[in-house]
Amino acid sequence: MLQQDSNDDTEDVSLFDAEEETTNRPKKSKIRHPVASFFHLFFRVSAIVVYLLCELFSSSFIACMVTIILLLSCDFWAVKNVTGRLMVGLRWWNHIDEDGKSHWVFESRKDSAQESKTVSEAESRIFWLGLIACPVLWVIFAFSALFSFRVKWLAVVIMGVVLQGANLYGYIRCKVGSRKNLTNMATSYLGKQLLRQNTGDDQTS
Repeated sequence: MLQQDSNDDTEDVSLFDAEEETTNRPKKSKIRHPVASFFHLFFRVSAIVVYLLCELFSSSFIACMVTIILLLSCDFWAVKNVTGRLMVGLRWWNHIDEDGKSHWVFESRKDSAQESKTVSEAESRIFWLGLIACPVLWVIFAFSALFSFRVKWLAVVIMGVVLQGANLYGYIRCKVGSRKNLTNMATSYLGKQLLRQNTGDDQTS
């Protein structure tokens, strides 16, 4: 099934219809993709560790900056193209059509009982914990570098925020759907809260 949001040229689609053979695997809490799980955390955690400790081991800012950017780039590619697909059944990407128009596509496996069995609960926790926690740390580093006047490090930190924030945003879009769906969810929630409050007021009066 294919749904296209005409406002921002994004698409929410089912992921990998051809991979039906994986649906027979039982859902387990154990880690089914240990290599993917390892590298999902390795590059992003390594970038943070190098940022925090590099000045203790090296006096070369250029060497530290290049190392961190390489780690961030490897993390961006691995999370965007590999770990999201294997660990939680999500993927986002961009393509340009024949008219030269750019389209953002956010994919997820079909929401069915069989498809849900392909996702490990342990891997899902690892994926979302790493995906959310590390960008938050880079935001903290950005404010720290700004307020401590470490201007030379600000560009490196912003790179971390942008690359890891992009993956976070992309996978949230994959998980909850398009911006239109987000708006509908928020409107529905507020409507329920207002209805509940009005019902409570009527009962008390």
